[in-house]
Amino acid sequence: MAQQANHALPAGYQLDEYRIEHQLSLGGFSIVYLATDHEGQFVAIKEYLPNSLALRGEGDIKPVITDDHMPAFRYGMKCFFEEGRALAKLSHPNVIRVLNFFRANNTVYMVMEYEHGRTLQEFIQKNRTVITENFMRNVFTKLLNGLREVHSHKLLHLDLKPSNIYMRNDYTPVLIDFGAARQTLASDTPMLKPMYTPGFASPEHYHQRELLGPWSDIYSVGASMYACLAASAPQAADSRAEKDRLVPAMVRWEGQYSDQLLETIDWCLCLNHLYRPQSVFALQKALTEPVEKPKSPTAAAATNKKTWLDHVVGKLKGKAGPK
Repeated sequence: MAQQANHALPAGYQLDEYRIEHQLSLGGFSIVYLATDHEGQFVAIKEYLPNSLALRGEGDIKPVITDDHMPAFRYGMKCFFEEGRALAKLSHPNVIRVLNFFRANNTVYMVMEYEHGRTLQEFIQKNRTVITENFMRNVFTKLLNGLREVHSHKLLHLDLKPSNIYMRNDYTPVLIDFGAARQTLASDTPMLKPMYTPGFASPEHYHQRELLGPWSDIYSVGASMYACLAASAPQAADSRAEKDRLVPAMVRWEGQYSDQLLETIDWCLCLNHLYRPQSVFALQKALTEPVEKPKSPTAAAATNKKTWLDHVVGKLKGKAGPK
């Protein structure tokens, strides 16, 4: 089946106890709607509908799935449902709240709280002047609180990027649009291409997916921090593995942000997963440590900095550098 965009459910459609208002977003794996519940409260509803396996034409309600694609579609639906069940157990201010999940129209729906705000991607594109050191530390420390809760439940996000970090109007971040089900489906179904976002996906997303772990989400956090400063995604990990052209944060923004913040970003972006922070706690500790005041430059300090930069570049390339 050729991949093509699926048509959304029509406005006004009654889906279980919810009324569809309009489509919010459309992706290759799902469609997200704004809807109202029986009390008139807004909710966001995510519909499992991978366009490589199912097709819904204009005016249709149930998708068409060929016999060849039915096993993969059902397996993915099971993964999506289980992910919804796991997320529904989470209650954290920095993780999107799953309120309900149910089967209908031969597929599965996940009902989430509707948040008011915009994505971090939209925010950094329109508010370049506010991307200060304090902004970075505050936003990502709070975000890591949510990610830590996710990891404590033996879950991974696996699609962490600025467009999947929602900024409430009070500037608090929320993790949205988990990619765990997509990764599971892609890794166990040869007919599907792996689903990840170049620039933010770790090297393990491309190869050796059995190595995916908390450190993979941490790579994506580092890439998201880098993107906040650069206003664009860093070089993709598979491309870096062939020829690493990524300028370390310590080099690119020297003097504009503290060495500690830039060093932390570079640490997260190590190609070798063993050289990254192995837990969210370790990364949070680095982001919340007091920043040392810059010392007056001396020849010794310059030498030390060159040694450190050599170390960072070595780690980014997956090599152990000087301690």
